[in-house]
Amino acid sequence: MLEMLEGIEEYSNVGALLGLDGLDGNDELLGALRRMNPIARQRTVNKLTNTGPSSKGSRAEMEKHFSELPAHIKQALAKGELRLADTVIYSIKPVSSKTIKMFETQDDKEIGLRNISNAKLPKNQALLVSGIVLLAGVSFDMSKDKIMATQFGALENFAPIANGEFSLKSNKKQIVPETANNVFKTSNMHNVPVGYYKLANPRLIQDDILVEMTIELGTMDGLDAKTHIFAGLYGTITTP
Repeated sequence: MLEMLEGIEEYSNVGALLGLDGLDGNDELLGALRRMNPIARQRTVNKLTNTGPSSKGSRAEMEKHFSELPAHIKQALAKGELRLADTVIYSIKPVSSKTIKMFETQDDKEIGLRNISNAKLPKNQALLVSGIVLLAGVSFDMSKDKIMATQFGALENFAPIANGEFSLKSNKKQIVPETANNVFKTSNMHNVPVGYYKLANPRLIQDDILVEMTIELGTMDGLDAKTHIFAGLYGTITTP
């Protein structure tokens, strides 16, 4: 356990990484501390108790969920082999039916279209979803280059999409149940990015687990046949 202390100073929730509820309840740790000379013991205790400035934003939310991380990711974070970073996991899909699956197992990672493959995060990458953005746009044509060059904007200009619903699951577990897409209508909220919905209850998506985000429309009436949707999962991710 003690060999895992080198990378922990930057985290506020050290106990969750090391599997400790507190120093008093861990015999392995207490035994190791007793065997140290006084100087080494004090340095180790300082590392365990000095968490530095409090984390903010989605990073702070991620640290609250450290206990839910797989053991191999917790160990890598504690050893300094992994770090926390801000990210957006995104995907662009055409509105070709009333049901749009934003992440699918046949998807390949491709700049300008999506940044994960097979609807899964790579090994050792776990994402705390802090917020979601949903935008729409009309491509010039259906060629890949024109789709990548599409200008995406507010759902206020795409009423059938704004009046639909979305859901987000990971490993068949609900992160966001069926919710009205109206939550992404933020054009009149000057302190909120366009199309951004902040989750009151952020949830963790673990590595190599299927991500399912589904958009359901009641109608496609009035939508251009070249309409596409951009979906982005905002948050903090573990990364080398």
